[in-house]
Amino acid sequence: MVASHPDTLTAELTVDTAPDVEDATAITNAEAVDLDRSNVFHSWSAQKSLNPLAIAGGSGSTVWDHDGNTYLDFSSQLVNTNIGHQHPKLIAAIAQQATTLATLAPSHASHVRGQAAAKILSHAPANMEKVFFTNGGADANENAIRMARLHTGRDKVISRYRSYHGNTGAAIVATGDWRRIPNEYSRGHVHVFGPYLYRSEFWAETPEQETERALQHLRRTIQCEGPQSIAAILLETVPGTAGILVPTAEYLQGVRALCDDYGIVMILDEVMAGFGRTGDWFALDAFDVTPDLITFAKGVNSGYVPVGGVIISGEIAATFDERVFPGGLTYSGHPLAAASVVASIEAFEEEDIIGNAARIGRDHLEPGLRALADKHDVIGEVRGRGVFWALELVQDRQSRTPVTAEYMGRVKAELLRLGLLPFIADNRIHVVPPAVVTPEEVVTALAIYDQALTAVER
Repeated sequence: MVASHPDTLTAELTVDTAPDVEDATAITNAEAVDLDRSNVFHSWSAQKSLNPLAIAGGSGSTVWDHDGNTYLDFSSQLVNTNIGHQHPKLIAAIAQQATTLATLAPSHASHVRGQAAAKILSHAPANMEKVFFTNGGADANENAIRMARLHTGRDKVISRYRSYHGNTGAAIVATGDWRRIPNEYSRGHVHVFGPYLYRSEFWAETPEQETERALQHLRRTIQCEGPQSIAAILLETVPGTAGILVPTAEYLQGVRALCDDYGIVMILDEVMAGFGRTGDWFALDAFDVTPDLITFAKGVNSGYVPVGGVIISGEIAATFDERVFPGGLTYSGHPLAAASVVASIEAFEEEDIIGNAARIGRDHLEPGLRALADKHDVIGEVRGRGVFWALELVQDRQSRTPVTAEYMGRVKAELLRLGLLPFIADNRIHVVPPAVVTPEEVVTALAIYDQALTAVER
């Protein structure tokens, strides 16, 4: 049974209007789940056996249910609440915009949309000149692919097997994991293996070997597919759902060089990794690489209102100076979303949230997670940056055989019982708290991970 209001959880309500946990008990968890299960069709799920966790409210790094149980949110939902739950500046900005102009067609000029684009560009590489707004990350990648194809006059898109780019037509086929296979309706997609030294596809023994061989694999794929047919290489700067696979700078710089050699557009997907997740404004900042297009969503406003977009280089933007771009969305640059983006970036700037994410990763999460690995043989590898970490669980360290789905299910259940909302993917625990997480909350979370793994091991 999850403890109600555990003393170890230190996050406090940040806005006066945030509901008290006690206020949520007017509805029970059972009632919320029953209503949901009777009416809602859930994503990525077989529907019959679902038993979703009911969440009634949240603040900072904490959420609670209708029965008064409190959880430390180390999932950031779908790794998107970078600024935490119910940040007062975002809530106020959305409310203020709603009283002024709640919606507007994208064909009109909107001051708040212009502000949002300018704020984003102020932290993007110097070659970036425009922002095309979308409703989320999937359609951001969709439109980036479209821009690359129209700009180059080519068709094919190379992406990685260990990747996730979204659930729309081209985005899901660019995705490398199992979800691509029943959805392969889009044309012109080619997949390669990227660097992942722990489970190397290239028999590499060092990061240098892994980088060199992954780049050679990509180079040969380009040559065999025909460079003149390839419009874009689409990569998550740091693959997220696939395992938080932090590349070397040399790998991303090598991809940039290949794109330059063959006239290919380089698209970096920063939907999950951007806006503080890695302890940088954009994950690419740590690798000294400049793409042609950047896609974003999630952390730009922590999902308070659906929004995403494509950050466009001057060269590609100029392609459409006299040529119509055949793409658009009714809610592109929606005023409520734009207002939340402006408020979010201002909060990041004023409250040093990016710096906090970097310090938490360097001083608290990395040493704490490596100490956990020293204690628990089931942890095969620890990897990450900022507030973007993964624990890969294995049956034994010699063979590196992944633990079973049943094992991960027991880990997840134990973490929830102890009051932590986890992000579980395959044989991994993704440790992905909000970028506003405190050192005290990290201490609490590390103790819960320790207790949960100990209980399951027993």
